[in-house]
Amino acid sequence: MTAAKREKSFDPKPVLDLIVSIEADLKRLKEMVALRVEAFDPANPHNKTTDGKLTKEGVECCYRMFDKGETRYSVSQQMKISFAAATHRFSSWRKAGGAKRKKVLLG
Repeated sequence: MTAAKREKSFDPKPVLDLIVSIEADLKRLKEMVALRVEAFDPANPHNKTTDGKLTKEGVECCYRMFDKGETRYSVSQQMKISFAAATHRFSSWRKAGGAKRKKVLLG
């Protein structure tokens, strides 16, 4: 078979269909990740352990509130933690890069 014949027999439609399918899947995954990154609830009981310490989710929830510009007082009230604990988390948030830090997925 010559090169010219092989080029004529190539059908791009399956490849283009695959690209469209992959793009649709990527869009769906982006939306799912965006929802998980944005969704957090300060009142969620999973934010604290049974002894009252913050879980990883609780710490991330505090950080996201600081990302949004909440004060330490506001965070302490909404998370039902002491002002000193909120101040500690604020300091940790700043050390982690503040709003530019890498966010952790919740859930």
